[in-house]
Amino acid sequence: MQWSVILLFLMGQSYFINCQLYEYHYINEEKTWTEAQQYCREKHTDLATVSNMADMKRLLSTRAGNKGEAWIGLYDQTDVNRTWYWSLPGVEFNERETNWRPGEPSDKGNGNPENCGILNNDLRWIDTGCQHKYHFLCYDETNRTQKYHLIREKKTWQEAQSYCREKHTDLISGMKQLQDGELERVMNFTEILTYFGLFRDTWRWSDGSSFSFRHWNDQLNNQQYNTGRCALAVFDDEGRWKNNSCDQKKPFICYDDKVILIKENKTWEDALYYCRDHYHDLVTITSLDEQRWVQEKAKKASTDYVWMGLRYNCLMKAWFWVCKENWGSNQSPASERWKNDCDMSGAMDAGGQHKWFQRNPSEELNFICSKN
Repeated sequence: MQWSVILLFLMGQSYFINCQLYEYHYINEEKTWTEAQQYCREKHTDLATVSNMADMKRLLSTRAGNKGEAWIGLYDQTDVNRTWYWSLPGVEFNERETNWRPGEPSDKGNGNPENCGILNNDLRWIDTGCQHKYHFLCYDETNRTQKYHLIREKKTWQEAQSYCREKHTDLISGMKQLQDGELERVMNFTEILTYFGLFRDTWRWSDGSSFSFRHWNDQLNNQQYNTGRCALAVFDDEGRWKNNSCDQKKPFICYDDKVILIKENKTWEDALYYCRDHYHDLVTITSLDEQRWVQEKAKKASTDYVWMGLRYNCLMKAWFWVCKENWGSNQSPASERWKNDCDMSGAMDAGGQHKWFQRNPSEELNFICSKN
């Protein structure tokens, strides 16, 4: 098992705690996709859900370098509306925040679906077929001097996505990046059309998660997806996915979920004791990847916030907090309000950007427990 690390600041000292919020299991039995789904739901949580490249590496490690392929939890619901997503994991598409050119999305592909987005010179959005080749825009979260890169090579959308993930971070995704003045300088009002990280499809995860991560083989295009309605991970160096008939019998990958949303309204302390009595503890988030996993649970809450395992200890004058800060505006532990008020606990916003906020621990909220 791989472990993530949380850093706690207690009276000026540093301590480390290990935890893992979900775990993959390779099942070397050949079953159809539906049979595999039933098996995983009975013995584990569900067929594997993959949220980012870190998950892909963990998933591939379940085969210890051996070849082959296995079902994962992605399947094609061709009878549902296509949903727009952003390529960059963790960035959620908001239908109220768009910049379509008038008349778009038109979906006028002469019989072929227009499932990918391109930008014209004024940064307005246009839908197009993903099989067409355009220049494209990459985002690099590690490059402080140049976050955005205009790649003047023509590629299909999937080829562009692969290029950006290999050489940078991903295709440019989300309104925050698209509205950045630095991007306008990179574009310099060029007359070329460019791919960015907008796409849509009818593929869904078996467990109902809304993760947008896709890792298709570059040789596929949207027109070929309908030849098979279930997804396989191929165990090679890249672990690319391919689609196949769901009736084929293949090995498969399950996952065990180590966190659970409790839709009961309790104070922070009552939630803590509930988790310790029935599971392990209130959830602790140890990385940005785990933040994304937990916020998927929070989306289904019946309260505006959900309790997590974050509390100020007045006696020790210490905050227990995760290594990846995700506080809402003016809610940082460094703020004067937090320093002067001992009666406070941390909760995640169940909607919006899923930031963390201080809440009075006497409030009654849903909460998220870790199972072990």
